[in-house]
Amino acid sequence: MSITLVVVLFIGIIIIANAVRILREYERAVIFRLGRLIGVKGPGIVLLVPIVDRMVKVSLRVVVMDVAPQDVITKDNVSVKVNAVVYFRVMAADKAVVEVEDFLYATTQLAQTTLRSVLGQVELDQLLAEREAINRRLQKIIDEQTDSWGIKVALVEIKHVDLPVEMQRAIAKQAEAERERRAKVIHAEGEFQASQKLYEAANVMGQNSMTLQLRFLQTLTEVASEKNSTLVFPVPLDLFEPLIARLKGPRQPSS
Repeated sequence: MSITLVVVLFIGIIIIANAVRILREYERAVIFRLGRLIGVKGPGIVLLVPIVDRMVKVSLRVVVMDVAPQDVITKDNVSVKVNAVVYFRVMAADKAVVEVEDFLYATTQLAQTTLRSVLGQVELDQLLAEREAINRRLQKIIDEQTDSWGIKVALVEIKHVDLPVEMQRAIAKQAEAERERRAKVIHAEGEFQASQKLYEAANVMGQNSMTLQLRFLQTLTEVASEKNSTLVFPVPLDLFEPLIARLKGPRQPSS
């Protein structure tokens, strides 16, 4: 076998190897022939015309992109640092290659600018309390911008909000004051309910003097159970009214 034949076979093998591509289930091949887009192929075996065709491989799996922390000034002039995560996937491989130079980099930059723009329109309390609504707003805006690139943004989540130390102290004081307010309100409501019950009990006792005497005797029993050596208590005059009435009554004349 001559050296020329060996060289020809070697070149032929290289050309065939470059002409046959195997794509996985989640991959698509955007084919350009002499610079013109001819279509999207895959998955499986893809045959290319050597030297004439060029292939760009695109993954259709969901991409989890971490948005770098952004310095944001909220609507109420509070400086915070916020980072987020974006979940998106390529829906049209040809658009992702033709319409934008680098769809990953473009989506990253769009997410950063949108994050700063949206959070600059809300106050700090909204950012901390209404995070779900802000996430949906971010997802809608980014998805509308990337739709022409063949990209679908499925979810945007704010991961962490880094507050200045002074603002953390102020929020802690506010939370403490709120807890004290609630405690005072609960205590006042308890006092009000107790006064209502005492008022009702006083009305019941006022209708029948015997109930007051029974309550007095019950109190004596409770105090005596404490095993005190000396017990001093006031005696209501109502207990002696029957005896006083009998002493003041008319006496029978002696015979």
